[in-house]
Amino acid sequence: MSGLTSVKTEALTLRGVSLGGVFTSIHVPELSALFDVGTATRAGAPADFLFLSHGHADHIGALTGYLGIRGLIGKQKPPTVYMPEEIVDAVQQSLVHMSELQRYDLSIEAVPMAAGSVAKMRGDLEVQAFATHHVVPSLGYSLVRNIKKLCSEFSELSGAEIARRKRAGEDLFYIEQRTEISYCTDTLIQALDNNPTLYDSRVLVLECTFLDERKTLKGARAGCHVHLDEILERAQLFRNQSLVLMHFSQLYKPKEVVEILDRRCPPELRERILPFVPRSNSWPG
Repeated sequence: MSGLTSVKTEALTLRGVSLGGVFTSIHVPELSALFDVGTATRAGAPADFLFLSHGHADHIGALTGYLGIRGLIGKQKPPTVYMPEEIVDAVQQSLVHMSELQRYDLSIEAVPMAAGSVAKMRGDLEVQAFATHHVVPSLGYSLVRNIKKLCSEFSELSGAEIARRKRAGEDLFYIEQRTEISYCTDTLIQALDNNPTLYDSRVLVLECTFLDERKTLKGARAGCHVHLDEILERAQLFRNQSLVLMHFSQLYKPKEVVEILDRRCPPELRERILPFVPRSNSWPG
């Protein structure tokens, strides 16, 4: 697919597409992470960790394509796919049938998740699931790095002394958690209200489907989507280094999204907002 959107935060690259009701799939290569797979791209296929927010077609409909492209590029190990526990059986059954049609093994390593679930990814990285609020079972995900740090009372010790005490079995370290990125889509704004730690995630990827009076707040909530009005009401709470807004409605052209954000957002918030829109004034596809 041409016209992939790409935005760069301080430490992470986000590449893919997101258009409300059509397709959302965002690849973070530094973490080998893919958030949803409403469309399959060559750029996102190498990701070894896929996080499915829910079972709607614009977020999961290209799962087979993603797995097929992985086979073409020589990725032999099945990807690890985190998803709401309620949809695991249906996803697995669908892949059995699609494997029969393809005559190619479309296996995944499925990891059922619920709100509050924590699963180790690799190294010092783990995923934490949190509740989102949609019309079908849904989740958001935070990717958290566990950083081992020396306790302050031992900071004056020499390297040799630290090594000696470690060999002796002393516990000299503590774990500091740093949320690298959080992904929150197709939800009521209550997902933030009920998970205030999301405001401290270094990067927060948040749906903002509707932006102005063309959709009322009541109408946005009826479809379980976030309206910019609700973000502005909470403007002082966002402490994120980068706030990536995405999943915009087709009511808006890409350049119009930017213009509305420029006009409506307070400067101290706007300077941290990265709208996930293509550079052209047309949506991909």
